[in-house]
Amino acid sequence: MKKVSIKDIAQIVGAAPATVSFVLNGKAREMRISEKLESHIKTTAEKLGYHPNQIAVSLRTGKSKILGLIVENISDNFFATLARTIEDEAERFGYRVFYCSTENETEKGRELIRMLSQRQVDGYLITPSSGMDEDIRQLVKQNKPVVLMDRYFPGLGAPHVLVDDYGGVVKGMKHLIKKGYRKIAFVTADLDLVQMRDRERGYVEVLKANGIGQNKNLILRLKYNYDKQEAIKLISQFLKKNSNLDAIFFATNYLGITGLEGIMKAGLKIPEDIGVICFDDHDLFRLYPPGITTIQQPIEEIAKTSVHMLMQQLGKYKSKSKKTQLALAANLIERAST
Repeated sequence: MKKVSIKDIAQIVGAAPATVSFVLNGKAREMRISEKLESHIKTTAEKLGYHPNQIAVSLRTGKSKILGLIVENISDNFFATLARTIEDEAERFGYRVFYCSTENETEKGRELIRMLSQRQVDGYLITPSSGMDEDIRQLVKQNKPVVLMDRYFPGLGAPHVLVDDYGGVVKGMKHLIKKGYRKIAFVTADLDLVQMRDRERGYVEVLKANGIGQNKNLILRLKYNYDKQEAIKLISQFLKKNSNLDAIFFATNYLGITGLEGIMKAGLKIPEDIGVICFDDHDLFRLYPPGITTIQQPIEEIAKTSVHMLMQQLGKYKSKSKKTQLALAANLIERAST
């Protein structure tokens, strides 16, 4: 089947190809084309199944109407929800989203930035891995619209939107201490990322502020790309070794999910034997008996704010706020595990 062109539409409606082009590019009002002719052209284009050549449009306008989204792991509940909300919000501004995952691999993250640049995306929404700071610095230096999400590089100055990781853990730790827990362990990922450092700092400083001595042996670090069965075993062994624990704080939802299996393997009951809290909510925590207390991130707010901040750089949105580096408050969702 022959691909429908602007010339085909022009011939059918009896107008010049330039007139059809103006209408299909949203310039009918600007070029003073009548509403009747505009409607006729749009209806004809729709009936014929006309689709513009995006490469040609990009070359002509210098805009692809595509945003590049780079996250840690698109299959993770947090990042999947983030991506879905970003896609919906970007569509409101007429943009499509091309998204991909780094798996926290520095070189993969760098390669994805290069690939998106070659595809001439109009802007970047990035959850950076460690080691990507220089690549992002180059984007900023080249005046490319970019917003970092979930994490950032201190001193880089790039716009970013994330949750208040430190404040979220502080809120959770205060909740545990108020409930009478004192021997609290912290399970985290062995990642050199600012949000993981901030979460651990919140744990340590609340213990100190409440006169509870920090025991470094009560911090368990697991590799990011851990083997699940091995991680379950390590958590189970950790719990058996520290049998006097009365609560455990998981620094991410994927650690928390693995941790529930580790607790079960250790033969412990929640909350009778141990209290449990996890940073970042998940449907499983709501459904898992007796219900797991979490620090809930405002995912939709992070996503929408990030898109708006990027649209502001693209001249498509005006915000009352001039802030370009935001840390949004997390919510404590109390359930029966504490």
